[in-house]
This record gives sequence, structure tokens and C-alpha cells, in this order.
Amino acid sequence: MPTFRNPVLPGCHPDPSVCRVGADFYLVTSSFAYYPGLPLFHSRDLVRWRQLTHVLNRPGQLPLHGLDVSDGVWAPTIRHHEGTFYVVSTLAVNRRGSRTFVVTATDPAGPWSDPVPLEAEGIDPSLFFDDDGRCWFTACRDAPGEGGPGELWMRELDLERLKLVGPTHVLWNGAVRGAWVEAPHLYKRDGVYHLIAAEGGTERNHSVTAARAAHVTGPYVTDPRSPLLTHRHRGPDEPVHNVGHVDLVDTPGGETWAVALGVRPVDGTHTLGREVFLVPVAWTAAGPVFAPETGGVRLSERLPALPAAPHDPPAPALTSFEGAGPGLEWSSLRGPVDHLVRPGADGLEIEAAPEPLSGTGVPAFVGRRQQHVRFHAAARVRFAASGPDEEAGLAVFQSQDQHAGLALTADAAGAPHAVLTVREAGAGTRLAAVPLPPGEEVVLAVEGDERAYAFRVRIGDRWTGLGEVERALLSTERAGGFVGVHLGLYAQGRGDGRRALVRWFDYRPLQH
Repeated sequence: MPTFRNPVLPGCHPDPSVCRVGADFYLVTSSFAYYPGLPLFHSRDLVRWRQLTHVLNRPGQLPLHGLDVSDGVWAPTIRHHEGTFYVVSTLAVNRRGSRTFVVTATDPAGPWSDPVPLEAEGIDPSLFFDDDGRCWFTACRDAPGEGGPGELWMRELDLERLKLVGPTHVLWNGAVRGAWVEAPHLYKRDGVYHLIAAEGGTERNHSVTAARAAHVTGPYVTDPRSPLLTHRHRGPDEPVHNVGHVDLVDTPGGETWAVALGVRPVDGTHTLGREVFLVPVAWTAAGPVFAPETGGVRLSERLPALPAAPHDPPAPALTSFEGAGPGLEWSSLRGPVDHLVRPGADGLEIEAAPEPLSGTGVPAFVGRRQQHVRFHAAARVRFAASGPDEEAGLAVFQSQDQHAGLALTADAAGAPHAVLTVREAGAGTRLAAVPLPPGEEVVLAVEGDERAYAFRVRIGDRWTGLGEVERALLSTERAGGFVGVHLGLYAQGRGDGRRALVRWFDYRPLQH
């Protein structure tokens, strides 16, 4: 039986949502405080995904300045109805929903509209289009009284005005008493409304639960089989953990598949973030059955019964910046950096801005997701620092409080050095330094494996190691938050126009 390899979107792609239009599938994921926001992907076979655009890609659409990297844009849902695509999502501040919005487009590649605010509290919004054409908005919020810590609720969305109208219906408090219920999605099958949700938090106790009703507004009765999908009961050697937050999609041939988030821990910690896994679903009289052959998410799974999609050419490992800027897989923090990071004839020019990586502003930084535990990343960089308050180089970034950097800088006398620094719990430490010839371009490199991130610098033809940073230090379990590691390029300085030049950046997986 032909198989594919899970995850289908490796690296930090949390909270996936999917819809189908004809033979085409479209998927969005959370972006948190990274910019542009809400990456959108296209596929014909549910396995190979190509990024089309970002839903939020214009300055000023949502305020991200001042936010922790794990706040920002959370848990979108994508749906299509009568020629229009809809994405609903939430801006989170201090780990709570701050504003909920909807954006629309007639072409998934854009342009997408500016966000339209919705009068909705909570997080994890979703849309359901019923057979009569009415659109229902669902989300989760804190529950008053003793019904449960969270509740799922519903209002109708007026599609003409993009406004919530009519009464609020409280749908369900979840299947697991005392657990927060979130990530609601509604589906209709054989006249029955199925409410699929997530409970237990997005870590080890994450799970998929369900309820059903004869009418869209309820009452909803808990599916007694809940949880329908979880790895909470599996041992530490299980390769996939934290499974949940699913969205279902039917293929043209009548199969049902779910996209789910999960993580791949190593010795109990993960650095890649929450990734997108593809799971088969069967329908029975009792409702959906996830992973009917195994009851769990597998790294190797049977292929969907879809026409073979053409193989995309492999992405080049080496990204040349000569005359070209970063592609769609690159992001900045909290806002655009076009004024700081610009393509030039010789490479990518990064202006050394005063905002540090340890702040909550917009630093001169662009990064891409780490997608493999074992990897090699390197960049050819030139930067003439005048003192220790100026630096430019390669960052391994988990959050503003937890990251490592290998950078070109200078000492108080102006002598150039390459330095390795690490920041943990907001405190920075210099681990090593090596002198450099004045004015010379060097290659800065980092290699990761199950144990550590190892940093090196190449001067001419000679490599010099500067040391290692424990891999677990940049894991979610140690650093907190909801994001995985990004590998990036940055420059920091006085804001006087001094620039670093990056000729190329190389990222490639290393064989297990």
C-alpha cells in the first residue's frame, strides 16, 4: 500500500484548518507574533503542500508590536462558500483573546480584505455553512458558574454585513470535566450535526472530543466515545505527542481526512513546534472514527485515494540573496522589515537597528522554521562593527527570552570578533569568542541534533568551533509558549545606517 510520511507540514505550523474547493485543498495555520500572518497553503493530494501567500500581509492590518512571540494571531479557520473564501481568527494579548476578525477573498492567493472585527469574545473561532445557506460562527470562551472552565458558543454571521446577529447559543462545556474546551468545528453528516473540539490543553493531555445534535443550535449531547483521538495515554517512546485540534475535509471521492497538530519530542522535549499531521477518518453510525486502522497518529500513513499530484521540484538548499529577497517561508517579528532588510546586487542587506531580539518590538530579523531535528544551517556574512554594541549574524530563536546567536561584532578597541551568546529566561550570557581578520567575509554555521546546537565559524578555509547550546534549552517545555524554533538572520546596532551583507543562507536536513 502506498504511504506518505507525517507530518505533512513539518516545523512550527500550529492549529491547522482546511477546506476543499473542487479538486483543490487549502490550509491555514497560526502565526502568533510572526509577520506576515496566517500562512496559506495549497494541495491537490493533502500530502504535498505549497505556500500560496499569507492572509495578513499588509502593514497595519493587526497590531503586533509589544507582544510576546506566543501571543498574536491564533487558531484560524478557513472556509469557502459560493465563490468566497473566509478566514476567521483571533488576536491574542497576554494569552487571552483580544479581538476576533474575519477576512475574505475570491482568490485564495489574494488579495485578502482587511480584517473586519466581530463582536466575539474568546478564541478559536470557526464558521459552519448550513444547507439553507445560513452561516454560523462558533468559538470558545470562559464559562460562568459551574458548567466547566470553558464553553463553546454560537451566533449567526450575516454574510452581507459580516456582522454577528441574533441570539447567542451556548452549545457545550466539553466531555472532560474540569478541562478547557476549545477548537470547535461543526460538520453535518446524514442530518446530524457533529461538534468536534479539543480538550486537555495543547500539551501532553491534548485530545479530540465530540458532541452531536439534531439541530444546529443544539442541544448537543456528548459523544460517549470521547476522547476520539489522543496520545495522552501513550508512553514516552511514542514518536508523536500532544495530538489534537483537528479539522475535517472530504475528498471528491468521498474519503474523509483530518489535519491535526502534534509534536515530535526527543527525550521529552520538542523544538520544532506543533506540526501538521494527516489522519484518516471513517464515519459510522456513532460518528467519526479517527485513524480507524490504528487508533493513533502514525509517522507513516496510507496515502489518500486521490490522483497523484505532480512532484514539486525539491526546494534548493542554498538560498542566494544576490538580487533577491527572502521568500514566503521567511518571516519577521511583529511587523514588516522592508525598511531594514533589503535585497541588493551583492546579497541581502540588513540595517543594524536598535531593537534587540530580546525586545518586543520589530528587530532587524528574518527567520525560517527549523523543520528537522538534525539539520545544517549556514550564512555567508560581512559586517564591520565599530564596537560591542553592534552585531550581526545567525540566530536560533525560540522567543525574545530564549534564543542563541552567533554574530560578528567588535570589542571596545574595535577589533572584530565572532561571538556566541545565549539568552535564557531573559538573561544573556557570552559563551565564546574568536578573533577575526578585519573586513573579511565569514561563514557562520549551526548544526542541530538530538542533543545540542553546535556553532562554528569558517574563516577562509578553516572552521573554528565556538561551542554548543543544549537543545532542550530552546524547547517549548523549557522556554514555554506555543512556537517552535526559527533560524534567522539579524543585525543590531545604533540605527545609524550601518549594514550587514548576507550573500546566501543554506538550510538542509541531515540524515538520521
